[in-house]
Amino acid sequence: MALLDLAAAPGPARWRTDPAQYWRAIDQAVSERDGPVTVVELSALRANIADLRTRAAAGVRGESGPAPAAAPIRLASKSIRVRGVIDAALAVPGFAGVLAYDVAEAHWLAADRPDRPGIADVLLGYPSADREAIARLLGDEVAAARVSLLVDSPAHLDLIDAAAPPADRPPVRVAIDLDASWRHRLLGHIGVRRSPVHSVGDAVALAETILARPGFRLVGAMSYEAQVAGVGNRAPGAPLRNLLISQIQHRSMRELRERRGATVAALRGLAELEFVNAGGTGSVEATAADPAVTDIAAGSGLFGGHLFDTYRHFRPAPAAAFGLSVVRKPAADLAACHGGGWIASGPPAADRLPKPVWPFGLEYLPREAAGEVQTPLRGPAAAGLAVGDRVWFRHAKSGELAEHANTVLLVDDGVVVGELPTYRGEGRCFL
Repeated sequence: MALLDLAAAPGPARWRTDPAQYWRAIDQAVSERDGPVTVVELSALRANIADLRTRAAAGVRGESGPAPAAAPIRLASKSIRVRGVIDAALAVPGFAGVLAYDVAEAHWLAADRPDRPGIADVLLGYPSADREAIARLLGDEVAAARVSLLVDSPAHLDLIDAAAPPADRPPVRVAIDLDASWRHRLLGHIGVRRSPVHSVGDAVALAETILARPGFRLVGAMSYEAQVAGVGNRAPGAPLRNLLISQIQHRSMRELRERRGATVAALRGLAELEFVNAGGTGSVEATAADPAVTDIAAGSGLFGGHLFDTYRHFRPAPAAAFGLSVVRKPAADLAACHGGGWIASGPPAADRLPKPVWPFGLEYLPREAAGEVQTPLRGPAAAGLAVGDRVWFRHAKSGELAEHANTVLLVDDGVVVGELPTYRGEGRCFL
């Protein structure tokens, strides 16, 4: 189908003002489709895109004189995994570039095809040990000029050389992964375990190694403040925990801005950096306030998985959902759906389960929860469900949903207006 217009006005926020009508309209729009069925609601998607732009602009306000332009948002592809949505979002002002999660994926996104051009700026968000995929990428001169590989150790340089010797390849674009975690003397390591490059000295030492090696170009840096972007601060029923997390996030960002600023300044003294990427959907405002950052990663905010319901400073619209068919009634007050065990990555807990959202008043059985093939549900609405009816769920995350469906149906104002293949539907399985 033609490129989506995701910059258009989103329309009424029915998911907030009349959620029953919002879910009922989606259900009716796809009533002739057999489940499982995956839907992206375009008005909600447009609202989320507009909200990300607003949040990025909010992060640079409050300074004396004219406010600087907001840093563009680099799309985190792992949180979308629908090429048509990625392409359409990149056409919206304020969005530029992709943060990919796998070398083969980055190559696929950057390569020109007869039906669509490649994406001109792709940063790999994770180091890779896939020598075959690296060799294929570096053997494609056009794609290699568009993709920047991520490194945090000389070992990554060795691996790239082993995959494609410097004499047999174009110069490799590389970026340094900077550790954004907070090291507190009492609380210990706050954040995820990613890069060992924590201090200014660590970054300078690696940069000098890169610059001394033939066949490499240092073009950028990235850092992911997971302790801010990926942790909710408004969990229901936990006021003290929320207060503690908010304080940790505030102090962590204050420390990171100082350290990241000094690190980027030192790196710019050694090489002409094209970009400094940072952040995530949950930290857009805080990351935008860092003058060292040139673009902000965000992806989950487009589809709005239910994990973001626990954030105090923003609430994305539920733009993506999946519907499962009721296939049996184990009892009058129970309804069993076909499928449903679409569990999100991360610490195994109830918040990683899909969330039943329509009809209202459904919940899992504690001893079964979401099953690979069958998901029984109970609650006031279960008695009214019959075989063949549909139950709607929100995934905890965003892009992982696409791994369970070949296509997503596009619904706008209660009407199916298109259908797009997911990565899976295009025959792509990267992880």
